[in-house]
Amino acid sequence: MRKLSPVLLTVGVLLVAACDGGGAAPAASGSKTGDAAPAASAASAVDIGEVLADVDGVPVGSTEFKEAAARRKPADGEKLSLEERKEVIDRLVDEKLLYKAALGKGLDKDPKVQKVMVNTLLRQEVYANVRNSDFSDEELQAYYESHKDDFVVPEKVQIKRILVKAGKDRTEAEAQDIAKEAHKRLKKDPSAFKDVAAKVSEDPYRRRGGDVGFVPRSGKPGLADSVVEKAFSMKVDQLSEPFLTEEGVNIILVANKRERVERTFQQMKGSVLRKVKNEKLKEMYESYVANLRTGAKITIDEGKLGSLEVQASRRAGPGPGAKKMTLGNGEDAAPGMGE
Repeated sequence: MRKLSPVLLTVGVLLVAACDGGGAAPAASGSKTGDAAPAASAASAVDIGEVLADVDGVPVGSTEFKEAAARRKPADGEKLSLEERKEVIDRLVDEKLLYKAALGKGLDKDPKVQKVMVNTLLRQEVYANVRNSDFSDEELQAYYESHKDDFVVPEKVQIKRILVKAGKDRTEAEAQDIAKEAHKRLKKDPSAFKDVAAKVSEDPYRRRGGDVGFVPRSGKPGLADSVVEKAFSMKVDQLSEPFLTEEGVNIILVANKRERVERTFQQMKGSVLRKVKNEKLKEMYESYVANLRTGAKITIDEGKLGSLEVQASRRAGPGPGAKKMTLGNGEDAAPGMGE
């Protein structure tokens, strides 16, 4: 029988206990409760080793004990004494009591707790089944050759921008006048761009002195395509004349340019491996979930779904602060999973 981790065993017990009796979890107490049978049933479904203790129907197995004991350094430097072993088992008993108390509080219904359970399940059933060693150099080389454009560092231009908005509070002519005055100052002293942008500009990059950063030809969210196109037509250190976009009047300075760089397979082997592995993980994830859906009865109230008020996120996708999920072995997980 394939052995499952104690963490996943806990997940299994939790799921069985939550489903028993209409989903109501019994509170922890010193007496035997109705969850003893489902807990024992869940335990019998996995190999936990010998049962060393029973806590209100929740078993403590030798597998879990050995893992906990291995982290305990013996006082005599060789092996744990009986007293030290009792201390380990006492801690595991406490954990089971806390686990049952959490069930009694209904914490298994908390979406955050459920997400931890889902991630544990995915690590066990999906992520652990894909290893770096599964992919040969020949397979990676073939992927690289057929996806070369994915591993090219594109041509980029560093843009500094001043935006003077026109609209409800300011006419286009007034915006043009402000931009022209700013442009006159910059023509005399281009090094003043940061100060002028901080005083005049009205876009999100004002606090950075107008520095938008390096932008590829494909563009950047929040930056008009016409601004990017104009920047690529300019030379380094060139200052544009004021020009109009839907947002208002723009002045841009090209601070730097980076040429397109093509890298060899050996240079990009690590990136190729991550992409191939993530594609495999995504495929396995979708297959695993599709199989679960096949055996599930799912109903969605589209009326309630459509009428629910939802506050749109300010950030459409994961940004610099988003956590990157890694597997238990330190390798990256498939993108978009386990967040």
